Parts: sequence; C-alpha cells; structure tokens
Amino acid sequence: MSKSLPYSIKDVHYDNAKFRQRSVSQVISQALLTSNGKRDYLKCSTGKFLLLLLIGGLAYLVLANKGAVHPVSDGIANNDGSKEVESPMTHGSGKFRRFWRKPPRLPPQLSPDEIISRNRSIQESMKREEPEWVARQQKVKDAFIHAWSGYKEYAMGYDELMPLSHRGVDGLGGLGATVIDALDTAMIMGADEVVYEAGSWIEKHLPERIEGKGQVNLFETTIRVLGGLLSAYHLSGGDQERVPEHKGPKPSIYLENAKNLADRLLTAFTSSPSDIPYSDVVLRDKSAHPAPDGLSSTAEVATVQLEFNYLSYLTGDAKYSVEAMKVLQHIKTLPKVEGLVPIYISPQTGDFNGDNIRLGSRGDSYYEYLIKVWLQQKGTNFSYLYDMYVEAIKGVRHLLVRKSVPNGLLFVGELPYGREGGFSPKMDHLVCFLPGTLALGATKGLTKEKAMRENLLTFEDMENLKLAEDLAKTCVEIYSVTSTGLAPEIAYFNIEGNSEGGPDGGNKSSKYLHDIIIKPADRHNLLRPETVESLFVLYRITGDSKYREWGWQIFEAFEKYTKIDSGGYTSLDDVTIIPPRRRDKMETFFLGETLKYLYLLFSNSTTIPLDQYVFNTEAHPIPIISRSQ
Repeated sequence: MSKSLPYSIKDVHYDNAKFRQRSVSQVISQALLTSNGKRDYLKCSTGKFLLLLLIGGLAYLVLANKGAVHPVSDGIANNDGSKEVESPMTHGSGKFRRFWRKPPRLPPQLSPDEIISRNRSIQESMKREEPEWVARQQKVKDAFIHAWSGYKEYAMGYDELMPLSHRGVDGLGGLGATVIDALDTAMIMGADEVVYEAGSWIEKHLPERIEGKGQVNLFETTIRVLGGLLSAYHLSGGDQERVPEHKGPKPSIYLENAKNLADRLLTAFTSSPSDIPYSDVVLRDKSAHPAPDGLSSTAEVATVQLEFNYLSYLTGDAKYSVEAMKVLQHIKTLPKVEGLVPIYISPQTGDFNGDNIRLGSRGDSYYEYLIKVWLQQKGTNFSYLYDMYVEAIKGVRHLLVRKSVPNGLLFVGELPYGREGGFSPKMDHLVCFLPGTLALGATKGLTKEKAMRENLLTFEDMENLKLAEDLAKTCVEIYSVTSTGLAPEIAYFNIEGNSEGGPDGGNKSSKYLHDIIIKPADRHNLLRPETVESLFVLYRITGDSKYREWGWQIFEAFEKYTKIDSGGYTSLDDVTIIPPRRRDKMETFFLGETLKYLYLLFSNSTTIPLDQYVFNTEAHPIPIISRSQ
C-alpha cells in the first residue's frame, strides 16, 4: 500500500529545499487530498499508521527548520570559496540538537545544476577564447624555433648556447644536452624539422659521446638526457609498437641510447657503500665517485626514480628500478623534522648531513618526486611514498609557510639551522615548483571539478589546493614587482617582527613593492621554468583562465628582454633595471621546460593529460604505469 502514497518520508527528507517553500498546512493538505487511492489506504490500518508517520515527520521537519529558511547555497564558506551546507538536523532549536549528532564534514560538492551551468560557461568561454590561445600557442612555438635556430647555427652538439658570443659550451658533460632536452618539446609542438635534426644528431653522434666522455653528474644527466631519451621514445610511438609519428630515426635508437647511458650511470649506485649513490660518474670508465666534499644532495639522489623505473618497465630489466628505489626506501627509515629533510646526505654513511632545510636548491625535487613516483607506480607497494609526501606537506605548512607584511603574500621560507635555528624569509625561484606539485598531490591529476564530483577530495586536499593557488600568486608577484616583469633567482620577504629591509624590484606601481626584497646578488634570471610549470598544472586542474593570462605576461617579458635577434635567448644579470644587463647563456631547460610548459598552458587538456602522465623534474613527460600494463 505504500506505493500509493503521494510522498514518501525519504522524498520529503531529501527534498527539503522544496518543502521549505510551502507551509505545513499546504503540504499536509496535498498529502491527504491528492491521489485517487486515498480512500483505499485510509481503510487500511497500515495506511493509517503510515499516514500518521508521514504527518509526524512533516511536523518534525518544520519545527527543526523553524526560523531557518535558507537557500541550499547558504552555509559555511570553505577556503576555496565554496559552501558547506548545514544539516537541517542541527539547525533548529537546542532541544533537537541534543538528540541529533552533527553529520560528518564532507568535501564540498557541486550540485548537478551547478555542474551543468559551470560546464556550459566554460565551453562558451573556450569557444570565445580558443582562437586567441591558439595564436598565443603559435607564438610560443615560434619562440622555440627561434631558440633552436640560434643553437643549431652556433652550438649544435654542445650542451648549451652562448647567444651573444655565438658559440657553444659544454657544462653538462658534453652529451649535447640541449639537443636531447629540446627533442620532446619539438615532438609535442609538431616542429618536425627540429625533430628530424635533433633525432639525426642523436643517431649519429650520441653513442660515441656516451662511450667516450668523462665525468658527468648523475642527477643532471638522468633528468635531462636519460629522461629526454625515454620521453622521445614514448612520444615517437616506440613503447606502443606503432608507426613513428615524427620524422627522424627509429624509436629504438632512443631506447638503445637510454639503456647504454643508464648502464653506466648505475655505477653511482653499485659503487657506493650505502643505498645512497655517489654524485658523479665517469662514463668511459664506468666508474663513480663522490663529490669533493663527500656529500650528495638529497634532491639529486631522490630525483632519478621516475626515469629508472620507466626504463625497467620498457626493458623488462628490474635492475634500474631496484637500485633507484633503494634510495627512497632508505630515506623512509631516516629521522626527519615533521617530514622535512636536510639538503645533504652522505653516501658513505647513508645519513643526512647538517640541519639546513629548504625547498629551494638541493631540496626541491625530493618532495616533488615523492608524489610523482607514487603516481607513476600507483597500485604497487609504494604507498609509503604518499605517506611521506603527506607528512612533508604538513611540515611545510607548519614550519615554512609565512605571510609577508604589509600585504600578506604567502611564501615558503627556510630553516638554515634546522627547527631550533632561526627562520629565514628567503625563497628561491626554484620553490615555485611547489604550487604545481601541491595541486597535483591534491587531485592526483584530475580536474578539481571531477575530483569534487566524485567525492575524492579531503579537506586536507582542499587546503593544499588553496595553498597552491596562494603560492602561485606569490610567484607571479615576484615577476610583477620587477622593472622587467621577470623574476630574480632569489627573493626575500618582510615579515612581522623581522623586516629584512633592502632594495625593491624596481616596479614602483606594484602593490607588493614593500613586501618583496631583491638583493643585488640575487637579481639574475636564468630563464627558469618553475613558475610557468605551476601555472600550467593549476590551469589544467582548476580551469581558471587567470593562470593562462599570467603565463602570457611572463612570456611577453621573455620576448621583450631576453630574445637575441641572431638566434636564441639569453639569461639576464639584473631584472630590476631597464635595459637589463644580459648574460651570455641559454640554459637547456629554456627549450626543455620553460617553452614546453608555456605551450602546454595554452593547449587543450588532451595534450599530455595529467591523469596519464607525470613530468620529470626536467619536464619530460613519462606515462603513468597502470596495474594492467
């Protein structure tokens, strides 16, 4: 008989927004008078009981919500500006609160109507804006071609271009680092001539370079050369056994060179008396040794795992992954400061050295690879990496995040003498990787909207995503506060009770002129990618077009102040004056990272999607290895 009831208790309970728009008499009247079956169920004792239960339930809901007729969108504001709806069970008078437990706080979710409305708005916005972003993307590709043309003309086969003096220099071991760093960028951009030129050089010259060169740094060679070769192998279709999509050598050439190089780099691991590898390898001798001071950087030894894991997957030889993962497994056992670690570690003892804790140089990518290696190997027994990441980010929030004065920019400082020493309000540009990593860690590569719709975000995830957005703004303001609109290598911040004092960035119209200090020794710009990397990730995850706009402003500043007419782009000595003094150097990562991330920032989300790839710390995309593979 309950089928004939016009309303069920469940319907009324979950449709309370509509119910609150009616008076109790209207609802009861409708319940009694609508339906042809009312006479039948009134004759039935069960029907009478259910009717009384219905009336009692309706009366309770009215009393519980008396004086609290709010739209569903009212509630508690979360960090991201969304609302948390209060339960009707806890919104009434005090006597009802005594009998009803407050429901658990759930991550804020979009209603179906809100999702449809937002999707429609985004789609309409994309239709309007897409031609503009396609044009801007082409501008970035043009810049890449210009950078490559200078390198090809004056430095082909050298590690780096000196664009002012029109010559090349080997500062990374002589393996032609720019060629390999730029290759997958060219593939992503569809710059076929560059792909052909770079690929042909690799096929012809790289094998003899690997066998004949001397000392190289394990970290730099792994992230730039090994990572670049593996990414090129994948993007050319090698690991999917399909017809190559790009001009150049067979994909197997890239894998063969990667394996040859990795076999030599492995000696850094196997020669060490601990699970911590030596910092340097002599390629031609297949030997390794520690740095002059005997120490390795924590970031460097913990930022080779993505590459070695993927090589093991491709070759079926576990030795690469086994040696690399020993490092993280060992670090798991070491004492930490709320998940944070010193920037030096000893290969001799396997212990950390010193107390210096920072997320800038020598510390940065340790934290980045905790979450990225876990994402790459999701579904395996590497869950401890995610736990280490979560603990570390809590430590960052507690010990390193501060606000500037007078305008309250959030930034990440340092503990140069450990927890017991003083806090330093110093932030390297390198730290601007963190907003992107935080966003990636929060949604695991999904869009924020999808993660919320599927109820995948915890409140901690939402807090980290909000911190990511705040820190990204700070990173952009470090650009905007200078006369050139380009960031210095290092910035300091004024904080309450500890005003650093010192010179500003030169842009007198900046709101944050007195928050940010740029010291004379720190005013140089190396064409670094970290800020545009985070803008790319945040745009993909949030869909907020401000990240694209910020990226375009940075690109325009690069074009205005670093472009060399004869080919290439140059680092700068001082970003606080116009015209800026120029350095004679184009770093490999300008082609491998900075321009790649800008291009992807202006592309659609199907190009290297974040739920299918992780980028190594040199921006070489590596596919996520699923359990089914």
